[in-house]
Amino acid sequence: MTRLLLLRRMETARRQTKAHLDLIERQIATRAERMTISAQAQAKAKARSHPRGRSRWTRSDEALFREYLDQLSFERRCEIDALTRKLSRQEQAIAAVRAKVTIEGSGAGAETQPVL
Repeated sequence: MTRLLLLRRMETARRQTKAHLDLIERQIATRAERMTISAQAQAKAKARSHPRGRSRWTRSDEALFREYLDQLSFERRCEIDALTRKLSRQEQAIAAVRAKVTIEGSGAGAETQPVL
């Protein structure tokens, strides 16, 4: 029973780490988009009409967005790398504990095997 509690705590910690990494990626994408939009505003106004459903972004806007995205990701690479390594270690540890829980559960019988 103790291993099940440990497994749940480990999975909760892994979800929190993943959520933090996802938050950072969303922050980077949002900031890159804002930077691209502000660069568009500074550039000459586009006098093109766009049908509904089509993006107003040109290929050059998309390239600028990717450039900003790369720049911001590079600036936060240490934080991203640390969280990625932590997530990998957590997943390995969870897999090891799951294997032990499964081995213990299979020896005790099918009725007592934990559902994860």
